[in-house]
Amino acid sequence: MMDIPLAVNDYIRGITDQLSDEKLKTMFRQCFLNTLETTVQQNGDDVFISTGDIPAMWLRDSSAQVRQYLPLAADSLEISGLLAGLIRRQINCINIDPYANAFNKEANGHCYHLDRTERNPQVWERKYEIDSLCYPLQLAWLYWKATGRTEVFDTAFVEAVNRILSLWTTEQTHQNSPYYFERDDCPPSDTLPNNGKGTPVGDTGMTWSGFRPSDDACQYGYLIPANMFAVVVLGYLSEIARDVLSNDELARQADHLAAQIDEGIQTHGIVRHPEYGDIYAYEVDGLGGVNLMDDANVPSLLSIPYLGYCSTDDPIYQNTRRFILSDSNPYFYAGSAAQGIGSPHTPEDYIWHIALAVQGLTSRDHAEKQALLSTLVRTDGGTGFMHEGFHKDAPEQYT
Repeated sequence: MMDIPLAVNDYIRGITDQLSDEKLKTMFRQCFLNTLETTVQQNGDDVFISTGDIPAMWLRDSSAQVRQYLPLAADSLEISGLLAGLIRRQINCINIDPYANAFNKEANGHCYHLDRTERNPQVWERKYEIDSLCYPLQLAWLYWKATGRTEVFDTAFVEAVNRILSLWTTEQTHQNSPYYFERDDCPPSDTLPNNGKGTPVGDTGMTWSGFRPSDDACQYGYLIPANMFAVVVLGYLSEIARDVLSNDELARQADHLAAQIDEGIQTHGIVRHPEYGDIYAYEVDGLGGVNLMDDANVPSLLSIPYLGYCSTDDPIYQNTRRFILSDSNPYFYAGSAAQGIGSPHTPEDYIWHIALAVQGLTSRDHAEKQALLSTLVRTDGGTGFMHEGFHKDAPEQYT
């Protein structure tokens, strides 16, 4: 897909020279290069990154697929150009339809399914997920911090962030939302009930989401880790508005919305558990409905220190972590090959590599980190790659 820049090979060599495990060396190289070798389509300044096994670009996935290259962006024109081109593409997608989660390379009308929702030939799928709007803002901020470059903060960027602020504000009162989504002949997790509007919610200050980062429908409309991610990126937006755009009004709007969402999280998103104490719920509806679980995909409750919402030492996070890394979480699986968090999106007893990685990234314990790294290496199913999910007793069975 893309010629590998010299800076990338040098970076890989610098890491692998410090490793003694030959399999780990091979896996690191293969996984680090996978985005560049299999998913990048670049034409000058325009960059399209497919999700891998589908010819469409997810806003979430494409952001995460390039994050490992940020340390190289300051000194590599190839990498900085790749990232800037992707950010511009993402911003253009948001300006086409801020409710969509996945887009075609061209306006060719290709789609996953002929869903009942507003349609656009550029849109592959229109499952509204809060994190689809968080990830491009996060990537743009990280790019700025890594390079000091501000060319991505142009008029299209300002248009996109105004769309995001407007949408998130509208979805604080979901009954006023224009969004609907229905799919026929599918599992319940692929469509929204109530004529495509989702299950009822009350006003909480949080912003509503139709779907989770797994692309499964939310049981309750206020997805707590996604709202936490929104609070974090609104802080990024406020900083960009003040320090780059010299737009104090935009910064004020971002700060105000972040404060409202965060108050909603703290008021409605914390539950007293009889065994674990105060923990964060995964979803709530503002009407008394609470869903206590965690899903592997990010944003997850496990990931909130990684996202920057709180520290790993935060007592409510630590209580939540103990809960979700136990049998109390219906999607925590323990087997002969591994134990970790899976997802209702994949079969029962399937653990996700992304959850094991996030568990390690958010751990305070070096021994736990080392054990998780060893688990990642031995559960590749003989492929040298990380997978979506794998069976807890048989890693060669994977999705």
